[in-house]
Amino acid sequence: MKVLHEKVDRTFGCRQMTLHMNSAFEETLNDKRIYRLMNLAHLRSVIRLKKKPYKRSTPQHVAENRLNCEFTAVQPNEKWVTDVTELKYGPSKKAYLSAIRDLYDGSLSVMC
Repeated sequence: MKVLHEKVDRTFGCRQMTLHMNSAFEETLNDKRIYRLMNLAHLRSVIRLKKKPYKRSTPQHVAENRLNCEFTAVQPNEKWVTDVTELKYGPSKKAYLSAIRDLYDGSLSVMC
C-alpha cells in the first residue's frame, strides 16, 4: 500500500486505493479496512486546489439609475435598455454583443 501510495504521488484516497488494491490482489478488500490501514500507516491523499474559472473584478463604470423601476414608455424611442456581453474566443480574442430594447413596444436591435 505504501509503494502504491508513493507511486501515484500521494493522490489516492481510500476509494481509489481500494479499487487498485482489489485489482492487484485476488482477495477483495473492504474500503473500511483500507481506510483503517491507511490511517494506521499515516497515509493521506494530497488535496489539490480547484482552479477558479472566473476572476471577479469591480466594474469600471456604473451608470446612475434613471428609470427607477418604471419599465413602461408612453411613446416610441423614449426609454431604451441594453446589456453588453463579452464573448471570448480563441486564446486572446474578444467580441462584444449588445441587445438594445425599446420599452414602448419591446422591439429589439442587436449591435455586434
